[in-house]
Amino acid sequence: MSNHFTGLKLGPPEGDTRLDLTDLYVFTAPADAARTAVILNCNSFTQEAAFHPDAVYRINIDNNHDCQTDLAFILTFSKPDAGRQSATVYLAQGAEARSDEPLGTPLFKDVEVSFGPEPNIYTSGDYMFFAGVRSDAFFIDFAGLLNMFDWQEGKNFTGFGKGPDPSLWTGKDLFANYNVFSMAFEMPTNLLGADPAVRIWGRVSIRKNGQLVAVDRSGHPTFANFFFTDEVKPEFNRSEPAQDRERFLEQVIHTLEHVGGYSREAALALIDAEGILPDMLSFTPTKPGGYPNGRRLTDHIVAHRLAMLSNGKIPPDGLKPHTDLLKAFPYLGTPHPHPDPPPRNGG
Repeated sequence: MSNHFTGLKLGPPEGDTRLDLTDLYVFTAPADAARTAVILNCNSFTQEAAFHPDAVYRINIDNNHDCQTDLAFILTFSKPDAGRQSATVYLAQGAEARSDEPLGTPLFKDVEVSFGPEPNIYTSGDYMFFAGVRSDAFFIDFAGLLNMFDWQEGKNFTGFGKGPDPSLWTGKDLFANYNVFSMAFEMPTNLLGADPAVRIWGRVSIRKNGQLVAVDRSGHPTFANFFFTDEVKPEFNRSEPAQDRERFLEQVIHTLEHVGGYSREAALALIDAEGILPDMLSFTPTKPGGYPNGRRLTDHIVAHRLAMLSNGKIPPDGLKPHTDLLKAFPYLGTPHPHPDPPPRNGG
């Protein structure tokens, strides 16, 4: 759900940060306008040492606007052994892309996951792939955010507390010294099948009693934490984008009315203008990049979301993007050798 906390009190899916999808990025490759990078991150604060071996991670692509997956990159990981792990990536299309199981054509098979400072980058035809630990590009004045909102008791950021008040910003970026697990791809843009846009979302499922059970999803950044309480989130995590408007539209409208003072009509217009329901990240390659047209590593997502949610009442926090980003694939910076200890939920 493009959040580093499934909920401030709820914790990660299944109590396991390996199953916590944090951020989804889609942008034109800086050195080649004909290529697109797609990055899906998980494992908040790298609290676990490897990807989950019983999980299936997916990057789903809808290229005909029916909210169904037409193309999917499906990833599975081996059991970690002595600090090493391997990844296998399948490229699935059509019915295979919509199956819960990891089907499709193997693009990369048993390639080494990167746990050190140097990224292991693999190529297969026109595709590039990386999986492993990188510096987290997300930035947020989290303490300032908590100061503004009534986030206790599972409410997250669905209602103001002390805010909006610019004096409540602290100027400190919580993620300045954290790492994250990343799954990154780069490919020719035409292979996405954009006509003219594609909609992309991440999914992770865990196998239970022989069946794959969906436990988290990732589309628009910061969407779920700002619009849903902990009571709603588990249902949202399990659901499919095709169900979003029917099941969650009224909740999103209510939050916009409550926090931003929008009328119902204005809230509906804003939801459609931002394209946040269904919760799939839209990307039109022929238009200038930057959220909400895809998402770059430097986009100030929190400032955008707060301005939208509050109807412009919350001023920017003054934070800047991280300076350790790479100019070449996999774009995320070298992992911090001594990251900060994980924060407690709720700060």
